[in-house]
Formats: sequence, structure tokens, C-alpha cells
Amino acid sequence: METIGILEARRLALARAGLLKPEWTGFPKRATGRTIRARKSVHQVIQRFGYLQLDTVSIAGARSHCIFLLSRLEGLDPHLGEELLQPNEPLFEYWGHEASWIPIELYPLFEFRRREFRSHPWWGDLIGQHPKVADNLLHRIRTEGPLRSLDMEGSGGRGWWDLKIAKRVATALWSAGELAIVERRNFQRVFDLTERVIPERWRRNAVAEPEAISQLLKHALRGHGWAATGTLAQTWRLSNRQPDIRAALNRLVEKGEILPCALVSDNKKKSPGWIRPNDLELAARLKRVRPRYEKGVLLSPFDPILWDRRRVKQLFAFDQVLEIFKPAAKRIYGYYCLPVLAGDRLVARVDLKAERKTKKLHVLSQRFEATNRAQGATATYREALRAALERYAGSLALKPEGECIED
Repeated sequence: METIGILEARRLALARAGLLKPEWTGFPKRATGRTIRARKSVHQVIQRFGYLQLDTVSIAGARSHCIFLLSRLEGLDPHLGEELLQPNEPLFEYWGHEASWIPIELYPLFEFRRREFRSHPWWGDLIGQHPKVADNLLHRIRTEGPLRSLDMEGSGGRGWWDLKIAKRVATALWSAGELAIVERRNFQRVFDLTERVIPERWRRNAVAEPEAISQLLKHALRGHGWAATGTLAQTWRLSNRQPDIRAALNRLVEKGEILPCALVSDNKKKSPGWIRPNDLELAARLKRVRPRYEKGVLLSPFDPILWDRRRVKQLFAFDQVLEIFKPAAKRIYGYYCLPVLAGDRLVARVDLKAERKTKKLHVLSQRFEATNRAQGATATYREALRAALERYAGSLALKPEGECIED
């Protein structure tokens, strides 16, 4: 079995994510405004991971999917991140890691999920429980055209057109593949018939579940670099499929597309995982790199680098915490903290609040990691934090305010 050290695995993860030596993996570094070229660069970024996870929270001045794109593509107009899903664009919205924008060529891989989600994962068989609501929704969209959730308001009363039920049934029809999301307006989903949104070439070429799982796992590994089986499975929420996942990984090994590879910790403990052959070579090259620790960048808390807390702890010795749902008195760091990446290290986190009317980005708290506190935050990491805040605020046309650095 191949092996890889913590340093190499961390740097490989960052390189595959476009955050370290992006040119080594063909990853774009910049994008100008909202140009056609900028849009193409954005699609390149999404292609790397296979999904762009969506989130509604915008307290930091931009939503997670925009923060993610801004962290990779310096110079990008943040508004472009909200406008990617449009008619005839090569993306569709569906359940990836969470609700995500996904490259259209992956649509055939999710036939097994659309079939499985005929019974909604949260609400059960809503379509079967409310057939009249489902039929009327489909008829209304077929005759009137695309509908937003707000457009579903009826003429009153709680009958078949109860708004709460209608929204849930629309989501269930989308999950089952009978409806698709044609675009978002002010982040509101706009539903239409699938045949009017997804080109026939993708609808007619469903991939069988075993092959679909193999391709999804391979795509996940392409984004992660080195990864444990659990990380690959959770990338696409492939729960309760352990035998299928093992079989898919074995097929990929037999084809020579991936290799078993153990992560070796500093205390020589080995953790099983997987890597692509080319990435094993890339990891060896990255070990010799000298990262620039004075140049920082802010990351979304839902960044693909960060959502697997166990992996983040393993590779970065960083405790990734999301405290949105905690009462204010119980928060340690803040409501919506953005980790700060400097070189190949996560060195701090900031809690931000944007105020559009005054064009200010309030820095509510700045916290450096405990590993740096023995001698206080170094001048290098302070500069990394300053540069990260300046870059992020500048991309949003805001001015950072607040000096509350804690060592």
C-alpha cells in the first residue's frame, strides 16, 4: 500500500482545491468582473469538485457559494456567483453534498437518487400523500410557465393549495426529477418542467447505480486529493451504501484509476484512504514547495476543504466549528466565522457582518489559533489576516472596520 504524510496530504488537498500552486493542476487563479471568460473560469472551478454547495446565509456580505468562488478567483464580481444558474447554462441544481449547482454532464449519474427520492428523505411520500397538489402544480407550471415559491400562493383557504404543502410538494417533485430549477431570483428557486430545463441528451442517458457511484467517488477524489472512504461517500451523501461503495472503489483500483494509500500521522499511525496515481506524484512535488504565509485568504465555512471536521483536524490541526445554531452566550468564536488560510495553514478565523448601506464590513472578532499563541500571533500571520480581509472586503466594495485581534 502507498503512504502519504500529513504535510503532503494537506498540501495536495489545497492544490486540488485551487488554493496552493493552482497552475500545477490547471486551476484558474483570476477572473475579471462578470465577463464570459470569468464565467468560464467559474465553471472550471465547479468542474474540479463536481458541485458548488449553496447556502442562504449572507451576513458576511456574500453567501457561501460566492465566498468560495472569491477565495479562488481574485477579481471576480461577486454578483456572478448568484447568477450562474440560468437557462442554457451548463449547470443544474440538485442534491450533491447538499443542495448544489452541479455540472450538467453529471445529471445522468443521479438517476438512482431521483428514483430513491420519489419518497422525500425528510418528509416521506409527499407526492403520494398529496396527489392532487402534485397534479395541479405540474399542470399550472405546464400551462403558465416557471413558478417561484412565492408564485404558488393561492386564492386563500387551506385546501389543496395550502402554500406550505405546495412548497414541499414542489421540492419533492424536484427531488424526484419531475420538476427542475431553471434559475434563482433573489435566491428564490424558480421551478419548471424538467423537459424544459434539462436537455434531452442528458435526460435520456441515465447511468446505472453501480457505475454512477464509481464515477461520483472518482470525481470526489479528484477534488480532495487524498481522502478516506468516509469523506468520499459524504461528498455526495452516499449513506447506507457501504457494500456498494467498497465494490465501486475496488473496481476503480482494478482499472488503475485510484490507489489504496494510508495517511501516516506524526506519531506513525496509519489511516486508510485513497489517492489517484498522478496525485501521488504531485504530492511529492508539493513537499518541496515554500508557501507564502504572509498572503492570506478567507474561506467559507462550507468550503470543500472544511466541511469534513475530522479530516480538517487530521490535516490542519484545526477545529472547524460552525456556531450559527448556538445561543450567542455559548459561542466561542462567533456567529459565522470564516477561517483564514495562510500558505498551507489555517491560522485564524474572523466573524464578519456586512453593512451595505454604509459600505462597511464590521470585524466582530478575530482569533488566531492556539498553536500560534505561545508567542502571540506572528507578524507574518497578522499580515496574512490583514491581506485576507482587504482582499475580501475589496471584492465586495466594502471597507473593513474593527480592531479586536485576540492572541
